[in-house]
Amino acid sequence: MISRRNFLSSAALLSAGLLVSPSVFAYNKRYIGLQLYTVRDAMAKDPASTLAQVARIGYNSVEGATYTGTQKFYGMTPKAFTAVLKQNGLIMPSAHYMLGEAQTNGAPTKGTILHEWDRAVDDAAAAGVKYMVCAYLLDSERGSLEHYKYVAEQLNKAGERCKKAGIQLCYHNHDFEFAAQDGKLPYDTLLNITEKNLVKMELDLYWVTKAGQDPLALFKQHPGRFPLWHVKDMDRTLQRAFTEVGNGSIDFKKIFAHADEAGLQYFFVEQDVTPGSPLDSITKSISYIKKNLV
Repeated sequence: MISRRNFLSSAALLSAGLLVSPSVFAYNKRYIGLQLYTVRDAMAKDPASTLAQVARIGYNSVEGATYTGTQKFYGMTPKAFTAVLKQNGLIMPSAHYMLGEAQTNGAPTKGTILHEWDRAVDDAAAAGVKYMVCAYLLDSERGSLEHYKYVAEQLNKAGERCKKAGIQLCYHNHDFEFAAQDGKLPYDTLLNITEKNLVKMELDLYWVTKAGQDPLALFKQHPGRFPLWHVKDMDRTLQRAFTEVGNGSIDFKKIFAHADEAGLQYFFVEQDVTPGSPLDSITKSISYIKKNLV
C-alpha cells in the first residue's frame, strides 16, 4: 500500500433557525467529492480508468493527493490531467501538498510549501484548483508549540502566494494536533497564529472526533474557517477504525446542519483503509450521502 507521504472575511452566521435546518447550506450540494487517496493504488496504476470508475459511481468532484515529488498530477501535466477530468465530468477544486520540512532521500522535497511552492501554485492554478491544502505533518515536522508557531508562519507565507493566484490555502488535521502541550492544543496554535483569510481549515471529521473534539464547537469558535471537510466515518469497535460513511458512529446529519456556520464549500469522502475494494466502499458511502445528506 502506498503511503500518504508518497502521494501525496470569515463567513457570516445565519440566524439560529437557519443553522438547524439541513435544507439550507452555503455549499453547492450538487458536488459530492472523493479524496483520491482512497483509491491511491488504482490511481498509481491507471489514473484515467480509475477516474472514469469514480465518475460512474456518482462522484463529480475529486481532491488530488499526489503532486508532491512528481510536480505533476498523477504523472500528467495540469493541462492533460484537467482534460481527463473533463472527459469524465469531474472537477478538482482541491489538492493536497506537503510542508516539505522533512527531506526525501537527503534532498529537499520539491513542490512543497517550503520548496518550489511558486511552481506548485502555478500548476494548481493551471489545473483549476481553488484550494491548496497542507495535508499532513510528518513526525519530524511537529514538535513543540514553538515549532507549530513556525509552521503557522510558513503557512501564512504560503497563503499569501496562493492568494495572488486566486487560490485559498488550507490545513488538514489529523488527531495529533489535539494532543495538549502545556495545557494548549497545537491546533489552536495553528488556528490563532495563521491569518484567517490566508489560511483556512479542511476539517477531517473522523480525526477530530477520534481526538475527542466537537466539530460544532470549532465551527462556533471559528465561523467560516472550515470551507473543506473530509467525510470519513468511524466504526463502533474498540479500535474505532475507518468505515464507510453511514456505517459508523459519527452523526453526519447533525454536523451537516451546521455547514453554513462552518463556511463549507466542498466535502470529500475519504477512507484510508477499506475491508475490500475501495470502489465498493466508496459506492456504499455515496449511497448513504445521496439518501441522507444532500
